Amino acid sequence: MREVMKLSRADIAFALAERRTGATTVAATMIAAARAGISVFATGGIGGVHRGAEESFDISADLEELARTAVIVVSAGPKAILDIPKTLEVLETRGVPVVTFDSEEFPAFWSRVSGLKSPLTLPSPAAIANFQRMREQLGIEGGMLIANPVPPEYEIAREEMEIYIGRALASAEREEITGKEVTPFLLDTIFHMTSGRSLKTNVALVENNARLAAEIAVAMNS
Repeated sequence: MREVMKLSRADIAFALAERRTGATTVAATMIAAARAGISVFATGGIGGVHRGAEESFDISADLEELARTAVIVVSAGPKAILDIPKTLEVLETRGVPVVTFDSEEFPAFWSRVSGLKSPLTLPSPAAIANFQRMREQLGIEGGMLIANPVPPEYEIAREEMEIYIGRALASAEREEITGKEVTPFLLDTIFHMTSGRSLKTNVALVENNARLAAEIAVAMNS
């Protein structure tokens, strides 16, 4: 049995042409959503600039897709295993609006704060929809990232998560995990380190993002 492919812009057409089974990244999901006329969707966290990217050049295609494809992506921020400051720098360079919902603190996936101020803040789904309409009127291409902090009752503090992330990164280096295998390895390692707490937080933040995405979609069609 052939393994499930991890699909991004580079290989989604290959998987379709070869009738392969694949799991879509945010980038590939954006492409599919745009083709289907879907203007907003929810995910857990986006990909971004990996820690140590100055040597590995490991940067997710999600960032490039956000600059190219006119879909609003609601997430709890970039995955906390990434280099969040560098991820924000790349998004700024590529002209992607980064809006934190109802908070001036930029979130870090499992944690409500990353230690960074949000580039932009809007207080309601209606305000987000209005922002997107203005971008369309100005003819500005590309998508938008909405960062939605995880509900406080499910948060794992950033200081605690950094300990787990550091240990997981060290384990990945020892085992020479590279490329597309890095993120799933780190997430699985952190799941075991937190005795499953990270997964419970992940489920809660996805549900929270889905609610906000639905509210934005309604507002955009009002």
